[in-house]
Amino acid sequence: MLKHARDLNQRTLADAWDELKAHADAGLPLQADAYRLAFADPEFLLRRDTRGIRIQLELMKPDLEQQEQGIEHTVVVYGSARTPSPEQAQAKLEAARQSGDSEALKLAERDLRNSRNYDAARRFGKLVAEHSAQLPAHERLYICTGGGPGIMEAANRGAHEAGAPNVGLNITLQHEQSGNRYITPGLSFKFHYFALRKMHFMMRAKALVAFPGGFGTLDELFEVLTLVQTGKSERVPVVLHGSDFWKRLINFDLLIDNGLISPGDVDLFYIVDTPEAAWDAIQSFYNLAAGGRASAS
Repeated sequence: MLKHARDLNQRTLADAWDELKAHADAGLPLQADAYRLAFADPEFLLRRDTRGIRIQLELMKPDLEQQEQGIEHTVVVYGSARTPSPEQAQAKLEAARQSGDSEALKLAERDLRNSRNYDAARRFGKLVAEHSAQLPAHERLYICTGGGPGIMEAANRGAHEAGAPNVGLNITLQHEQSGNRYITPGLSFKFHYFALRKMHFMMRAKALVAFPGGFGTLDELFEVLTLVQTGKSERVPVVLHGSDFWKRLINFDLLIDNGLISPGDVDLFYIVDTPEAAWDAIQSFYNLAAGGRASAS
């Protein structure tokens, strides 16, 4: 009886939104209405004064949804949205060759080289999913990405192809972006606030793997390292995939020599060159190969 009443109440609340949408679909302008239910009043919810409510909702919704679907432990994969799949890169290369455009050919060849990172992220996602399928439900690790194209798509794709649920935490941007097609539909979330999105990355993360990427990847990576370095987050394995890229991009020895980080800070991460080595680093951290668990709690 109580469940029926609760379901009926939820339906009534949802109907308030349906009525509001039907009003908009009919082309009728929304007028300020003091009598409108507060939660069904978009003008009220989008005021500057109600930002705290929106932040709270953005924290709660993905958390509750993942709890309900049993997602407790994730392996977060970062990387560039601009990295093409090998199929896309090959098609672009063939088109460039036919066009005779030397600049287009140069860019296509670069994309083909970068597509190896897509393939590696895809293989890594599959490795995690295949291992987790052998674990009890409460111990399973799920791939979680930023939900976009490129490296994010690749990791989601690998998990999807292994038949595993996987998570995407997308963000609204000025240019149109939606969750990639390999994310489990019920685990594809959209965020407005970058801060809340990054918080959700860490809330369930038992490991983080960063493939080559740009500003967004670096922002996410260094926030994680800072949280671990300062003790604000529990230590988890952080893996940088692609030694040539990461060692050329960041001179960690320079940071140590100038006293900007401690020598021990470079032990907060691993640098590897294959998906297998990335997964081995995570297994070693948690002693999974010997039957350990990735609960880190």
